[in-house]
Amino acid sequence: MLCQECRRAEANIHIVKQVNGKQTEINLCEQCARKKEELDFTFEPQFSLHKLFTSMLNQGLIGAREEKEAAALQCPTCKLTFAQFGQIGRLGCGSCVGAFEERLKPLLRRIHAGSTHTGKVPARARIRVRRLRELDKLKEELQQKVQKEEFEDAALLRDQIRDMEQEMSTESKGEKE
Repeated sequence: MLCQECRRAEANIHIVKQVNGKQTEINLCEQCARKKEELDFTFEPQFSLHKLFTSMLNQGLIGAREEKEAAALQCPTCKLTFAQFGQIGRLGCGSCVGAFEERLKPLLRRIHAGSTHTGKVPARARIRVRRLRELDKLKEELQQKVQKEEFEDAALLRDQIRDMEQEMSTESKGEKE
């Protein structure tokens, strides 16, 4: 198909415009499309994920001293600094997570609304995962009761946790056999 503008070159750009409910179609060659300024071939995305991370990191840092301390953090393996991470928006290696852990936690909490994965669980593991989560909750409650010095309630929770753990270990032995 020939360009509808110059009628010489092959049309390799198909433009469909819809203005006030009226649809128009134009087939142009690259040169005519540039002349008509129908397409901007120097497209740069306005949204950048690493710019988003950088702004979120900067919001988390309170003072200039903290900002300098954070910028000086460096991964022992790949030598990436926290400041460089803030600029490029990517970690350099697996060790970076450990090196920047304390600074990454607030960022991950803001992005994911938590720092613990709570995604989908395979169907065959659902019951076990549910019990493990319940066990974790009971252990948290136990810690709170001990801190509040409510020892009778804490003893009941301790016994409940012990029973639950024994039950789970018995079930897992039965699955292995």
